[in-house]
Amino acid sequence: MSAPPEPPPRAVFRVSPLVVLVALTLAVCVTPVAWAAPYLWLIYLVPIGIVVWTLRVRTVADPETVVVRRVIGGREVPWSEIAKVHLGRARNPASARVSAVLNDGSELALPAVHVRDLPRLAAVSGGRLPDPAAGE
Repeated sequence: MSAPPEPPPRAVFRVSPLVVLVALTLAVCVTPVAWAAPYLWLIYLVPIGIVVWTLRVRTVADPETVVVRRVIGGREVPWSEIAKVHLGRARNPASARVSAVLNDGSELALPAVHVRDLPRLAAVSGGRLPDPAAGE
């Protein structure tokens, strides 16, 4: 008899790093406008904000906890406080927002976690969340 497979040590869900390339392209494209009048250089704050958001926002799940990092702040929640996972409404089901429903009924959005990531999240949870692909 073989032992059940161990859950992966940790899963990190991030926004695609290609967004940084888009932000840098935006910064180059707005350069003529940014220097056309006083204070229009503040338009550079938009690409800087996009880069900061891309590099900071993530969800990290390990066998004990789920850590949600936002641009400002974050939250660490043990798996024992998570009752289930909720999928938000979307026109395209693959782009539905994923959030964790806590035992007190509140929802915690899981940034950068998509529907396609649910089997990986279930594997890291160590069986606390059901694997949606196992039902097929």
